[in-house]
Amino acid sequence: MSSTQSLALFERAQEVIPGGVNSPVRACKSVGASPLFIARADGCRLWDADGNEYIDYVGSWGPMVLGHRHPEVIQAIGRALEQGTSFGAPTELELELADLVVAAVPSVEKIRMVNSGTEATMSAIRLARGFTGRDVIVKFDGCYHGHADTLLVDAGSGVATLNIPGSPGVPEAVVQYTLSLPYNDIDALESLMTRRGDQVAAIIVEPVAGNMGLVPPREGFLEALRDLTARHGSLLIFDEVMSGFRVAYGGAQERYGIQPDLTCFGKIIGAGLPVGAYGGRRDVMACVAPEGGVYQAGTLSGNPLAMAAGIAALKALGRPGVYDVLEARSQRLADGLAQAADQAGIPAVFNRVGSMLGMFFNARPVSDFAAAKTCDLERFAAYYCGMLAEGIYLAPSQFEAGFVSLAHTEADIDQTVAAAARVLNSLND
Repeated sequence: MSSTQSLALFERAQEVIPGGVNSPVRACKSVGASPLFIARADGCRLWDADGNEYIDYVGSWGPMVLGHRHPEVIQAIGRALEQGTSFGAPTELELELADLVVAAVPSVEKIRMVNSGTEATMSAIRLARGFTGRDVIVKFDGCYHGHADTLLVDAGSGVATLNIPGSPGVPEAVVQYTLSLPYNDIDALESLMTRRGDQVAAIIVEPVAGNMGLVPPREGFLEALRDLTARHGSLLIFDEVMSGFRVAYGGAQERYGIQPDLTCFGKIIGAGLPVGAYGGRRDVMACVAPEGGVYQAGTLSGNPLAMAAGIAALKALGRPGVYDVLEARSQRLADGLAQAADQAGIPAVFNRVGSMLGMFFNARPVSDFAAAKTCDLERFAAYYCGMLAEGIYLAPSQFEAGFVSLAHTEADIDQTVAAAARVLNSLND
C-alpha cells in the first residue's frame, strides 16, 4: 500500500506540531512506522490520505461502539448544528444526556459534564480531596487517567509506549501525595490501607485496565477496593472512560456488580465527540460549585453537538440485544486470533472483556503492568506493520486495547483472522 500522501503530510506536520502529532502514541514510534493520516471513516472502515482502506479496531480509541458515522448520530449532530455550535449556557440537550447516564449507571445520582476524560479524572480527584479533607490518592501501575499532573505516576497508554517515567514539568510536590500500586495486587492494597488508610482521599482505578493492553480485574480485586475504601472512609473512583457503555450498558460496574462513589466518563458518552463527565453519590456531588465549594468550570462543557451525539448513541446502545451481538463478535475475533497464533507456534496471550481485547506476545498470563512490560515488543511491531499492510488498522502500541464495534460483521472478523494468520506465520519465516 502506498503511503505517499501520509508521509508528505507527516513531514509538513513536524514543522508546526510537536512530533507531527497532537497525541504522542499517534506518532507510531514504538512500532517503527510513520502515522497514517486519515481522510474519512464509515462503519468499521477507515480510508487514509492515499485512499487505502482498513478495517478499524481502534475506533477513535474506544468510543465508536456503533461504528463510524452511525446514521442516527449523524442526523442528531445535523439537527443540533442547525441551532448553533456553542452557547456557553444551559441547554435541554445536556439535561437529556445527564438523565440517560443517571438511568444507566445506578451509582451515578448526579453528573457534571466536562470536555475530556482528563478533565473528568482531574475534577473527580479534586472533588474527592475536597469531600474527605484528605490529600493522598492511590492509583495502580499501568493505569492511565489522563495527563493531569497528579496522575502521571507509573501511567500506562502513551507514557508506557514512549517509556517516559512520568513527565518533566510535574513538580515532585505535586505527585508526593499520589501512590501507585501493582494492578490486581490485593495484598499490597490491604497493606497500604492498613498503614495509611486514614490519609487516603480516594482510590482511582480502571475497573477494566485498557492502557497496558487489556487486563481484566482478577477475582476479588474490585470487591477489595470497595470494601477497603468504605472501611477507611475513602472514596472509590472508577475511571470508565474506556469501559463505560463499552463492556456493558452500565459499564464495568454493571458487569462486575460493584458500585463506586464516583465514576469518570469520556468521549464514549458523546459518540466520539470531545466530551467527558464525572458523577456519583448525591452527597459527594453536592460539594461541586455552585452547589458546594469545590470549583470546576468549562465554557464548552455541555456542548450541544456532543450532547446531541451522545443522546443518539446511548439510545441506540440501549436497545435489546446490542451487547449480545458485541459479545459474540468479540469472542469470534479473540478465538480466531488465538487459534492463528497457536497454529503459527507463536506464544501469545489474549485477554477480553466484552468488546475490549488485548493481544500480548508473551508465554505467560498478563494480569498487571509488570507482566505486560515483559512482552516481545519487537514482535508486536512486526505484527502491527504486517497487519497494516493487510488492511487491518490496530493501535500502534502493545500497551493499548483493541475495540470491536457493532459495525464489524462476521465477514470483517473472519477477514481479520485470516490476515493475522498470514502475518503470524510470516513472523516465523
